[in-house]
Amino acid sequence: MARILITGGLGFIGSHVAELAVAEGHQVLVFDNLSSGHRSNVSAAVRVLEADLRDAEALDSVIGAFQPDVISHQAAQASVPKSFLNPLEDAEVNVLGTLNLLESARRHGVRRIVMASTGGAIYGEVPDGTVGHVGGPERPSTPYAVSKLAAEHYLAVYSHHHGLVGSVLRYSNVYGERQSASGEAGVVAIFSQSLLRGAPLRINGRFCSGDRGCIRDYVYVGDVARANLLALAGRLAPVFDVGTGVGTDARTLAETLLSGSGMVSQIIGTEPRQGDVQRSVLDGAPLRDALGQVTPLSEGLARTFNWYRQSQETVLS
Repeated sequence: MARILITGGLGFIGSHVAELAVAEGHQVLVFDNLSSGHRSNVSAAVRVLEADLRDAEALDSVIGAFQPDVISHQAAQASVPKSFLNPLEDAEVNVLGTLNLLESARRHGVRRIVMASTGGAIYGEVPDGTVGHVGGPERPSTPYAVSKLAAEHYLAVYSHHHGLVGSVLRYSNVYGERQSASGEAGVVAIFSQSLLRGAPLRINGRFCSGDRGCIRDYVYVGDVARANLLALAGRLAPVFDVGTGVGTDARTLAETLLSGSGMVSQIIGTEPRQGDVQRSVLDGAPLRDALGQVTPLSEGLARTFNWYRQSQETVLS
């Protein structure tokens, strides 16, 4: 059993990591500023402290008191549009906040940090017929991508010079239960809530209005949580792609969701959105090798939609 501190543990991905860690018998403490997370995302068995990564004194106090064996660093400013609107805040959270964490971990003898990063943003535009992968071209073209890549490099420095073992997980497009419908990363959540409202599903074009839309690599959050637990145990490569290797265009995503939900909705094509990467697909072999099997998109979408439907029924009851 390990003592695990999870930053951002009330958020979409972090809460799944927290719940799985508790289920596996670990002692878990969640550190979260509740900017996007919710206390209801985790069970009462999970201890939660409200604080911000940018508050170095509060962070150091928590790490000093809890004395974690390992840290799962999920907290981030993860919105690409927000990173353009306020690049300073993006860097404050993703770079300076991470440095606060690394410094405190060094001072208190934490042995390992697993950091959530982004393959989709760091690899940028991935040409047809290829996949983004560790060791391949890095094309960060947004403040968010630059800040996450900088945080990766800082972690490598602390690993090399201070003996802090670091692991980086580069996520593709993660979807699943508890994802927010706000923001460009939550397209499955947006589609699910549109279906439940009886609204049409809108597809931003890849090249023009009415085409099949941009291509993404959708990975189920349960698989992402499993990868995190393996990384916390030191069983994954230092930099690891968390993707499926399968590219799915937005229209296929919408059609698959409709088929699995039993719902009927109109699909409307709209103009391409400025700044969207047209194609983002990660190497899927590392995750398949680590997990043995990843969740098929149709199955993950069905689980996700059922969760949103049940959540709506609970609110209305």
